[in-house]
Amino acid sequence: MTTTTNDTIARPGRDETAEYYFRYIDLVPEGDIRDILTAQRHDTIALLDSIPESLADHRYAPKKWSVREVLSHINDCERVFTMRAFWFAREMDTPLPSFESDMCVQTARSAEHPWTAHVHEHAAIRASTLALFNNLPAVGWSGRGIASDMPFTVRALAYITAGHLIHHTRVLTEKYL
Repeated sequence: MTTTTNDTIARPGRDETAEYYFRYIDLVPEGDIRDILTAQRHDTIALLDSIPESLADHRYAPKKWSVREVLSHINDCERVFTMRAFWFAREMDTPLPSFESDMCVQTARSAEHPWTAHVHEHAAIRASTLALFNNLPAVGWSGRGIASDMPFTVRALAYITAGHLIHHTRVLTEKYL
């Protein structure tokens, strides 16, 4: 495992996942990824709590996801990223299938649930994510595997989780709110 002198998990190298995912990884600020994920939980819940139910179905353009669907997507992706991290950290070598986010948004039927339910769900998912990464043994961070026919390390998946949230909260604040 690559760490800094104070056991901070190092940023993933370009060989730790497909280049596509660096659109998220590169958004993550410097610092221990576990601390960043923890801070995100508080900041994101504050942002989500500020959004009234009346805006949950807002779309900034036709055929774009609603605010509620964006959060449903964030929640689904965090589940997938951390499941992959768990799988590879536990040294399971079976490749994992692809994840179709557009299909998941369509089938989630997120409009059937109040906005606050989605916010509470996000808080619970992030708590689970933090429990996984905060209790991961040192060797687990360098776990590797294949998902969606692409390589991943556990460290890359932790950074992807943080960067994906940064990306979508920026989209929410810049285009929706």
